[in-house]
Amino acid sequence: MIVYTVGTFDLLHVGHLALLEYCKTLGDIFVVGVASDEVVNSYKPNVPVIPLNQRMEMLKALKCVDDVRAYHELEYVSACKELGVDVFVIGEDWGNKSHNIAVEKYLKLKGKKIIQVTYNPQTSSTKIKQNIISQTHT
Repeated sequence: MIVYTVGTFDLLHVGHLALLEYCKTLGDIFVVGVASDEVVNSYKPNVPVIPLNQRMEMLKALKCVDDVRAYHELEYVSACKELGVDVFVIGEDWGNKSHNIAVEKYLKLKGKKIIQVTYNPQTSSTKIKQNIISQTHT
C-alpha cells in the first residue's frame, strides 16, 4: 500500500515527525509531497523560511520517509494517479477548497482511503517563528 501526505514542512519539528511516523505505519511505501514556495505563497502570507530543496533533503533523511516529491501547483490528483496512492493523509485544517474536493472525489471514485489527522498541539512552525520574533525583540 502506498501512503501519501502533503505539506510545507518548514522548520521541521516534533509535530511533523509524529505525523510522518504515523503515516509510515499505514502502508508499505510512504511518499511526502512538499509544497513549493510559490504554492505556499498562494495561501499563506509568507513563503517558507527554509528553501524547498533543503526541506526536501531533511525529509528524505528520515527513515520513515521512502520518497519525497515537490509539487508546484495546488493540486493533488496528478500525484495520486502517478504514485498509485492507496491512502492519502490530510490535516485537520483540510477544508473544502476546490483542489481538496477534486482529490477527495478522485480517491472515493477509486475506492481509496483518506485519513484526517489532528495536529500535534506541542508545536507548529508558526509558533516557532513567533517565538523567534518575540525573543529577538526583547
